[in-house]
Amino acid sequence: MPHTTHPQTSIGHVHLKVSDLERAIAFYRDVMGFELQVRYGAQAAFLSAGGYHHHIGLNTWESRGGTPPAPGTTGLYHVAFLYPDRAALAATFRSVLDAGVEISGAADHGVSEAIYFNDPDGNGIEIYRDRPQHEWPREPSGEIRMSNSRLDLDALLTEAP
Repeated sequence: MPHTTHPQTSIGHVHLKVSDLERAIAFYRDVMGFELQVRYGAQAAFLSAGGYHHHIGLNTWESRGGTPPAPGTTGLYHVAFLYPDRAALAATFRSVLDAGVEISGAADHGVSEAIYFNDPDGNGIEIYRDRPQHEWPREPSGEIRMSNSRLDLDALLTEAP
């Protein structure tokens, strides 16, 4: 029988290779709103929400001055940041727009609402909020029925505090 992961397992943090640590810190701190927790000189930094030791690790150990991966190569597609509610998602989305970040997509997936863009190093980012599980659309068999519908970004922004 195949191994099944414990249902309370979660993904704890992401560690990204960046070309310019100062630029990456500024983006994740000033645009995304994460707090700088620890810094290791000009080589690495760790940021989080709510005082956790780190949700995001940034380093230049193998990537200082580097370029994003070429299209058609393997690697991280995107990292997703889950917000607790629509207002928190809207507040971060507003900050991203105010910083002039280009949005590459947005979708209502039925189970969640998501917005997509890249950080300054070309790493894909998804910011999203989940709907309560009792609202998730399901097939008659009980299987989750996800969709890729248009997300009304103007309506979302009206909920930013």
